[in-house]
Amino acid sequence: MFREVHMVEVREVLRLWLKGHGYRRIAQLVQADRKTVRRYVEAAEGVGLGRSGGDELLTDELLGAMAEQLQTGRPRHLYGVAWQQLEGERKFLEERLKAGLRLTKVHSLLARRGVLVPYRTLHRFCVAELEFGGQRKTVPVADGEPGQELQVDFGRMGLLKDGPEGRRRLCWALIFTACYSRHLYCWLSFRQTLPEVIEGCEQAWRFFGGVFGVIIPDSLKAIVIEADPIAPRFNQAFLEYAQARRFEIDPARIRRPTDKPRVERVVNYVRESGFRGEDFRDLDDARRWMANWCLGVAGVRVHGTTQRRPLEVFEQEEKPLLLPCPERFYELPLYAEPKVHRDYHIEVARSLYSVPERFIGERVWVRADRELVKVYHRGQLVKVHPRVAPGRRSTDPQDLPQHKRAYAMRDIEFLKRTAAGHGRAVGVYAARLLDSPLPWTRMRQVYCLLGLVRRYGPDRTEQACQRALELDVINVRTVQRVLERAAEEAAAAPRSFADNVLPLRFARSPEEFGVQKGGRP
Repeated sequence: MFREVHMVEVREVLRLWLKGHGYRRIAQLVQADRKTVRRYVEAAEGVGLGRSGGDELLTDELLGAMAEQLQTGRPRHLYGVAWQQLEGERKFLEERLKAGLRLTKVHSLLARRGVLVPYRTLHRFCVAELEFGGQRKTVPVADGEPGQELQVDFGRMGLLKDGPEGRRRLCWALIFTACYSRHLYCWLSFRQTLPEVIEGCEQAWRFFGGVFGVIIPDSLKAIVIEADPIAPRFNQAFLEYAQARRFEIDPARIRRPTDKPRVERVVNYVRESGFRGEDFRDLDDARRWMANWCLGVAGVRVHGTTQRRPLEVFEQEEKPLLLPCPERFYELPLYAEPKVHRDYHIEVARSLYSVPERFIGERVWVRADRELVKVYHRGQLVKVHPRVAPGRRSTDPQDLPQHKRAYAMRDIEFLKRTAAGHGRAVGVYAARLLDSPLPWTRMRQVYCLLGLVRRYGPDRTEQACQRALELDVINVRTVQRVLERAAEEAAAAPRSFADNVLPLRFARSPEEFGVQKGGRP
């Protein structure tokens, strides 16, 4: 075996040769073989180096030309007949490996085609020529501008005590890593739902002291409803949160960890260095520990790639460029798609809210926060209600039909106005009926009185109410009996012959039948 001589030693060989040393002396000084020294000197002379020159002739260009000449004359790897057979089957091998076949199966298919090669030779050929079994070639992506990109991912930490019983549950870490400085923050939770993601983001903004311009999350269902490399469909609630905090979302593709390598690389580091081996009392204790660990350990370490301390880089170059930190925690709204029932109401969080009549039977989209409930139909805002507690209702009288509005809202004044419209005595009688500590318990009597108006007419009802008021009898049944008796008496009264004569439809006046003298009319 021959020892490989580096270019520094080659330069030293040529420098000693230019000073006039012989091959034997040069071989002793550089600890190389005399034949190797002679080969390097002859290669240098072949590219134009003369002994009369000085050290300034040993340029990188001359050494590069010399190395190329040496490689040209050096024998390459010699492959046997099996390798040459595989070269002829390159296209066949590429198609089968791309289809996902195992290499042992490909070896059997080659044998059927009459290509009998050792399996080891096939494996070496596929690894060397077709990139089989090894990691894909990749290139490092630029870190971007300071304060712009923040990569986010969930990582599995381990078991953690939960509740007073001390039951151990699987704990996850929502890890945030700044692309430029590599400064990171870890938020622990037991679930990966939307409230936990938003809560973790809110805590991250306070940890970093500001909001990054772009976050690069994994394709979580809490963030991305339908993953797509170009046009993903985001969760409506998280998209509204991004608008409120003024950052953009650039989700990574499914099963593409290289889209967020900064955070992928630190998941194992967070688990092994920060979480594992610690004895936490509960989730809150673990969260406090991990926040201090991110500042006191992970933030002050010398990063292996940047060779700088992440916390120092973040404080000096990134933090001044972040968006302002929110003053209040974000309140996650409630979203629902209820159906408008036939009682003109929808149910949201166990509360009832009225909707106009034209939407009965339709589904509407609802956004409810702490103060307001907004109802949308096909993108149009159709109703706004104040938020009420569970079990309560918010009803706008304008949403109900007019003939049902008083009953549904127990509108006593509306009943009084309606009754007064049929006569003064009817209005006074209705007011006397409703004169009670619990007036809505007398509403049925007023409805009965209005029914008498429709049945017997306002004039007769007015007279009956007038007589009842004179006698100070406030009972709608009494008014009803008076009207019924008057109707019976009117029906039993004898009728004259003139009343029984019906006017003829085509009767003509007597003057038309008059005849004058001369036979003329």
